[in-house]
Amino acid sequence: MKQIATLSEGFADSRRLISGLLILRNLCNLRRKVFASVSVSLFCLMPLFAHAGEAKDMAADPVLEKRMIALAENLRCLVCQNESLASSHAELAEDLRREVREQLSKGKSDKEIIEYLVARYGDFVLYNPPMKSYTILLWFGPFALLLAGIGLLIFQVRKRRKAIPEEALSAEDQERAILLLNNEKDNLA
Repeated sequence: MKQIATLSEGFADSRRLISGLLILRNLCNLRRKVFASVSVSLFCLMPLFAHAGEAKDMAADPVLEKRMIALAENLRCLVCQNESLASSHAELAEDLRREVREQLSKGKSDKEIIEYLVARYGDFVLYNPPMKSYTILLWFGPFALLLAGIGLLIFQVRKRRKAIPEEALSAEDQERAILLLNNEKDNLA
């Protein structure tokens, strides 16, 4: 009897252990479900927090600011190089925009401001640099390289054609080719 009582106590302990494990599993599943629902909810709410504010005009006078933006659209950011001064977020671009605003507030014309920036930073500051004797390569260099590449390609193709001799077919090979071509015509028809 003692053995049966010990076995029944062992089964009871096993049942308690199994029920405890089931409860833990259900809690883990519940935790996963809560985590998943909170994650999905936060993901859905992300657009509410990810809006971009509109940049405020830096100059007190909106007309002066519009004039500065129009001028900055024609100037290149010295850091970014492929962006205009108006659209760049680099610190140097901000400094240059501030400098242009100061020049405009002093009453200088657009031409005077551009001349000042070109004298200080060179023609590179202009988004569309003028055609001068030392910028001809800048304007026509890509086209010259393209033409040189096409010329080199044509030269190599002609050279290769001359290097590969055409072999004349023997009478036997010509007859086989004719037979093969005739067989293909018969199969197509």
